[in-house]
Amino acid sequence: MGGSEEAEDARVRLPQLRLDELLEELQARLDAARGTRDRVHSLLEAVLSVGRELDLEQVLRSIVEAAATVVDAEYAALGVIGPDGRRLSAFHTVGVSEDVIARIGPFPEGHGILGELIRHPEPLRLGKLSEHPSSYGFPAHHPPMNTFLGVPIRVRDQVFGNLYLTEKRGGAEFDEEDESVLSTLAVAAGVAIDNAGLYEESRLRERWLEANAEITHSLMSGAAQAEVLKLIAERAREITGSALAAMSTPVKDTDTLTVELAIGQQAEAHRGLVLPVDGTLTGEAFTSGAPVSSPDIAHDARVKAGPPRFAGLGPAVAVPVGAGGQVRGVVLLVRETGAGNFSDTELELLKTFAAQAALAMELAERRQDAEQIALLEDRDRIARDLHDLAIQRLFATGMTLQSAGRFIDHAGAKERVLRAVDDLDETIKIIRSTIFGLRTREDEAAPGLRARAVRVIAEATRVMGFAPSVRMEGLLDTHVPRETADHVVAVLSESLANIARHAQADRAEVALETDGRTVRLTVTDNGVGIPAGGRRSGLANMTQRARDLGGDLEWTTPDGGGTRLVWHAPLSDAGTPSGN
Repeated sequence: MGGSEEAEDARVRLPQLRLDELLEELQARLDAARGTRDRVHSLLEAVLSVGRELDLEQVLRSIVEAAATVVDAEYAALGVIGPDGRRLSAFHTVGVSEDVIARIGPFPEGHGILGELIRHPEPLRLGKLSEHPSSYGFPAHHPPMNTFLGVPIRVRDQVFGNLYLTEKRGGAEFDEEDESVLSTLAVAAGVAIDNAGLYEESRLRERWLEANAEITHSLMSGAAQAEVLKLIAERAREITGSALAAMSTPVKDTDTLTVELAIGQQAEAHRGLVLPVDGTLTGEAFTSGAPVSSPDIAHDARVKAGPPRFAGLGPAVAVPVGAGGQVRGVVLLVRETGAGNFSDTELELLKTFAAQAALAMELAERRQDAEQIALLEDRDRIARDLHDLAIQRLFATGMTLQSAGRFIDHAGAKERVLRAVDDLDETIKIIRSTIFGLRTREDEAAPGLRARAVRVIAEATRVMGFAPSVRMEGLLDTHVPRETADHVVAVLSESLANIARHAQADRAEVALETDGRTVRLTVTDNGVGIPAGGRRSGLANMTQRARDLGGDLEWTTPDGGGTRLVWHAPLSDAGTPSGN
């Protein structure tokens, strides 16, 4: 009896145990399904949040935050691979405070495990970071990290960067599902990054088009070339985020370029510099007619002329402003040290901008030429009318008065008539002189003071054995009369000859400038200076030239030794330009 009851109880408990197991299994599957549903929902939310942004920096930030959420990681980072394909150019993090980042120091460049993913762009899961062969530890103050999951982000089949996740919450390791979810997010991230890049590029093109429209409007409104060059430099600097923009134009009849204007960091050190075409970054862009880049202009061998002027500056590009094979100038754009190099897209947009600006300048010049031709034709018509009509009538009137004078008996009246005839003759001479002036064309072949000074310096360079630093400022060819320009050239030639013969110098600086009221020439060398009892005939000649024009010459010894000559003279409003 007792045995049968126990058997019956056992039969009752067995189905109950199986039911419990089935219920537990069902609960586990429900939990798994709920977890999968929640994870898919979380992934969808992450994809939507990433795709919602258009600003690239915001997109990258959203990707890092979403990655940390979908795999439940304590730390997340996105490393952007630089142009060389070997190092990281940017690093975005989540989970590490700003204070800790500051104590750690510079962001990683892509060594160790981070570099492993750059070299082999495939998903990588590690249970313990330190056990991987590529791991070599963390810098001081870095938080401890053990578990790791890395996934590459591709944009149009090109690896843009990598997602790095560490320390899964709860102490667990990252699993295959984490890897799958993160890889899915990386695909969506690649699309979002591509969209943000396209949006940024379209906005950039729009800004360049607006700048071109502004330049064209300025030119067609009759703005001076100097104003247009300044506008080109300003807009190029603003759009490219450059610290410095310098605009150089060729010096007529010479192989040199002069920096017409400079804007931004260390601009004063650039303005007025005269640079050789051969062997310089700007000159290379001028002769080739194509943009020329430098990753670090402060240490570029092509920057050798002039004083040091690129401290704290790094990536640079020189872009020729020209169209149809005619280069009108070169704009140099320089970013601060540590900033990104100019990308291929930026170079292409810069090249297009410069070509369109040059085309607008050419159209404006054509319009000015047409206006000038119309003016000259009008002068010819006036000269013809004066010659064929006015002079003939005056001449006939004079002849009539002269003939009538023979019939006048009154001495006073006769004298007045003869005086009127003389006045008519003088008037005819004045009109003839006016006709000659109307038909005279400007002699454009004569070189200006700027070109003449460059030639003198080039000739002296061969004798001295080194090239002086040259700076020219102001409208030298317009404001300085020809007679004064002759004196300036003679003084410059004499000064450089004295350096070559007596100074024993290996460095010299020439500054030629005018403000429209005076012209000033400064020549400095680091030689032995002017001896107390030495010959001073050259200095006397230069002084006399200055005083003949109402100016003077002073010379001093700079702190570093050598000689500094300052020759200056006032400018006469009645003088003719130095190029005529």
